[in-house]
Amino acid sequence: MSQCPCVHINTSPCPCVSMSLSPLHVFLSPHYPCCPHTLQFGRTEVIDNSLNPDFLHKFVLDYCFEERQNLRFDLYDVDSKSPDLSKHDFLGQAFCTLGEIVGSAGSRLEKPLTGIPGKKCGTIILLAEELGNCRDVATLQFSANKLDKKDFFGKSDPFMVFYRSNEDGTFTICHKTEVVRNTLNPVWAAFAIPVRALCNGDHDRAIKVEVYDWDRDGSHDFIGEFTTSYRELARGQSHFNVYEVVNPRKKMKKKKYLNSGTVTLLSFAVEAEHTFLDYIRGAESHACAGNPSQPTSLHYLSPFQLNAYSLALRAVGDIIQDYDSDKMFPALGFGAKVPPDGHVSHEFPLNGDASNPACRGIAGVLEAYQRSLRRVQLYGPTNFAPVVNHVARSAATVLDGSQYFVLLIITDGVISDMAQTKEAIVNAAKLPMSIIIVGVGQAEFDAMVELDGDDIRISSRGKVAERDIVQFVPFRDYMSGGPGAGLSMAGLAREVLAEIPDQLLSYMKARGIKPTPIPPMSPETPSP
Repeated sequence: MSQCPCVHINTSPCPCVSMSLSPLHVFLSPHYPCCPHTLQFGRTEVIDNSLNPDFLHKFVLDYCFEERQNLRFDLYDVDSKSPDLSKHDFLGQAFCTLGEIVGSAGSRLEKPLTGIPGKKCGTIILLAEELGNCRDVATLQFSANKLDKKDFFGKSDPFMVFYRSNEDGTFTICHKTEVVRNTLNPVWAAFAIPVRALCNGDHDRAIKVEVYDWDRDGSHDFIGEFTTSYRELARGQSHFNVYEVVNPRKKMKKKKYLNSGTVTLLSFAVEAEHTFLDYIRGAESHACAGNPSQPTSLHYLSPFQLNAYSLALRAVGDIIQDYDSDKMFPALGFGAKVPPDGHVSHEFPLNGDASNPACRGIAGVLEAYQRSLRRVQLYGPTNFAPVVNHVARSAATVLDGSQYFVLLIITDGVISDMAQTKEAIVNAAKLPMSIIIVGVGQAEFDAMVELDGDDIRISSRGKVAERDIVQFVPFRDYMSGGPGAGLSMAGLAREVLAEIPDQLLSYMKARGIKPTPIPPMSPETPSP
């Protein structure tokens, strides 16, 4: 993600059993205890004499969908004012990822407290909410009247430039309108701009607008300027939002100078901009793993280490499974002779169950993949289109935004049905799905780069894909031996998952789908 939104983590009603009536304390660390870089992130307030404390303190964390952000919560019975936790009684702990909390229904996760052998330690309830941080988007439209004539053989070609004022008195450009040709009375198209870009959330901060006459050589002629504020603009169309365009130099030179025309606000509307978190709260996502086939050592099942396919699957799957509601992943292989008759298939279930190819968790997918290698004979050609169409058929049944599908394809780069795959991707771009391709081995991946479509949007039969839904990453760029291998896998996951939030948002926005409202929590009765 280009930006990491911030979320609150709140430790809500936490019914605990077998505790003395003493103060409680909780702290949070961003890694698991086995990691040498475990750091204490913060502590809540102490709540006296309660077995069911509801902590008010919130932890503000940067949330990154493409990273696995491990968290640990420890609870203590505080016996003194000492900050040393070893001086207090340990009551239990819980482990999770930030993705688990955010991806849970209503962003509410309930976890049992553990850590004391043979003892029930109670339960902790974790809630996450995205910080608002001025998420509104304003849509404005302007017109102008009687602007100065700047072109010798014509009128003017006016456009406007908007600037946000900074704390130090300087200005930063935040929007430029289109040019309206050969008129002194232009009507510009409506445009949308985040409120934070327009005024940084300060509704009274000055907004400066400059009006220019466009010139082909770039030496645009200054017509004039005016200032306003978000609060003024929010009044909408009225006499308050008719502005005189003033050229300071002309005003100083000419005593009878009034203005260089006027600019009028025609319309103003504002609405909250929905984010990736809004859509995934309580919604379902589904991931499928396609396993390509070539009879090479890339698939070698070493008793000592995972092969490239398994490493790539684990790196991506460990993160994305947090957002799958049932943790069941349809896992398909393609390019193999499958039993019992040895026919070549480009869409076979890794678990051998054609009626239900889903595996439980990423561990289940890995197990099915390894079993499948012993059961099938890898065989060309390598066709991608069948597995893309398989996921597309599922996605086509759920177009209301309640589910979003992610297809993970791990390949050595060989593809035998390029034209059919491009057509399948163009068709899939209309559906709620994304495709991640991880290339393993040392081959050239020109075909995969073409499918990625970052430079040239993929097309088929003259039809251009509605959205860019493919992200390709070569696995070798993140391979390193020894202690650094784990960091490389984290980098791989960040790279391949970074575009998913924007791809999901592009689908939802294009179809006007708003996030599913989170049902209000029913009041819970604290445990006695």
